Amino acid sequence: MASSAEPTLQKREEEEESSENQPAEDEDTGAQVAPIVRLQEVAVSTGEENEDVLLDLKAKLYRFVKEGNQWKERGAGTVKLLKHKETGKVRLVMRQSKTLKICANHLVLPTISMQEHAGNEKSCVWHAADFADGELKEETFCIRFASIENCKTFKDKVEEIAESQQKNDGESEEASSAAKLIEKLSVESNDQEDKPKGEEAPAPAEEKKDEAEKKEKDDDKN
Repeated sequence: MASSAEPTLQKREEEEESSENQPAEDEDTGAQVAPIVRLQEVAVSTGEENEDVLLDLKAKLYRFVKEGNQWKERGAGTVKLLKHKETGKVRLVMRQSKTLKICANHLVLPTISMQEHAGNEKSCVWHAADFADGELKEETFCIRFASIENCKTFKDKVEEIAESQQKNDGESEEASSAAKLIEKLSVESNDQEDKPKGEEAPAPAEEKKDEAEKKEKDDDKN
């Protein structure tokens, strides 16, 4: 008498044989599938195309919040000093490494002052009118680097740029003053050239009297 287990065993063997003949889910069958939609490459503008990179360092940025009287992290990423190719102005820009969100964006002005933060040689503190959130706001920043060397490089470079900007502003003011003076002198010279010539001076009173007497004599003769 045949065992009742035989049909069950035979069925299991057939199932296993069938599964062996089928390709695995992760197995590469060599078939090529064409994409349904072809995406074109799109050029992404960062706004930094017309600027030269003067400094590029990794750091972590903090912003001082007056309401809570505490420092809050703005993000970790890359801080850059960018010089515009036409205007020569330099700005500080920092983006978060993962999202590329801007967490600092302001000009490096002659009035900027970098200070060491609470005796920490890896950190710097400064004030600036920042535009990272789309509106100009006075902010107090603290930036922390991985090494003392990077912090010193950043601080020295910002101070160098601020001094250079102050010198350029002074030269621009002198040039502007000279241009205004030349323009003023030019206008005064033109005014003198365009001024109409004065009329002839009136005859003296004695000459008028003689002419009147001569006219009276002529009338008597007539």
